[in-house]
Amino acid sequence: MDTFLETALTAARRAAEIALGYYRGDFGVELKPDQTPVTVADRESEAVIRSTLLDAFPDHGFFGEESGKAREDAEYLWLVDPIDGTKSFVGGYGMWSTQIALMHRGELVLGVSSAPAMQETAWAVRGAGAFLDGNAIGVSERTSLAQSSVSTGNVGSLARSPQWAALGSILGEVNRTRGYGDYYHYHRLAAGQLDAVIESDVNILDIAALVVIVREAGGVFTDLDGRPPGLETTSVLAAAPGLHAELLDRLSG
Repeated sequence: MDTFLETALTAARRAAEIALGYYRGDFGVELKPDQTPVTVADRESEAVIRSTLLDAFPDHGFFGEESGKAREDAEYLWLVDPIDGTKSFVGGYGMWSTQIALMHRGELVLGVSSAPAMQETAWAVRGAGAFLDGNAIGVSERTSLAQSSVSTGNVGSLARSPQWAALGSILGEVNRTRGYGDYYHYHRLAAGQLDAVIESDVNILDIAALVVIVREAGGVFTDLDGRPPGLETTSVLAAAPGLHAELLDRLSG
């Protein structure tokens, strides 16, 4: 697994060089069919990640935000979003990242989350702990909602569901609410600087690496129905272990 991690970190560094070369520069922006933006930086970053990973591991599969799936049924499958937060990238502010995860026979086992503009990188391998810029990290030991800090991200579909009232009740009880979004609130959760993250509109490429990082930091990471993340996951409830069960019960009830 060390070789997998080193290769993923190398891929992230190469992608960062490309992305930072375009960041806050003059480049074209296209809209994909789902109306989300894509740039030459997205495509070139994914291309260098793909070549770095598959040159090292030609038998592995690859699922990329821009290039789609190849050998999805392989024993090992790389999940990649070259620039998660393209709107932030286009807007010239630093809430974007490169997400690289490895799935082995359907289980997420490795994650690298690189935020070049903010100069921080988190990574984890299953069973080996989580790290932020080389320092071991862990989630908080908080058990009281009244003392906790909760961040929400994309919650559009949650706002249109019966769970919206439950979320409002939760946010009215906690000590602090934030809306950091994207990679940032997961890094803060894994580092013990935030206690829970709630989102209802994500895809697995956004969060796969972060699943491994939060879990290896000691957190609990499920969807809003309590199911473990998989390729079809669209929502998140990630929290310190002393809070996850209560939050899930409140949101489910």
